[in-house]
Amino acid sequence: MAKTSPAQFVRQVRQEVSKVTWPNRSETVVSTLSVFAMVTIAAIFFMLIDQVFAWAVRLVFGLGG
Repeated sequence: MAKTSPAQFVRQVRQEVSKVTWPNRSETVVSTLSVFAMVTIAAIFFMLIDQVFAWAVRLVFGLGG
């Protein structure tokens, strides 16, 4: 692999950054809301699974419930 001078590296970085397509405001809002929705769904799912496992452990060990 050939060595790259710092100036050439900076030119290459600028060239690559110019290829990036940045999301607009509405795309960012939709993505953010989607992430919050999925996190909420995952949290509820894992809470329910945790409750089922806790119930099963209490049942197996006879700790009530």
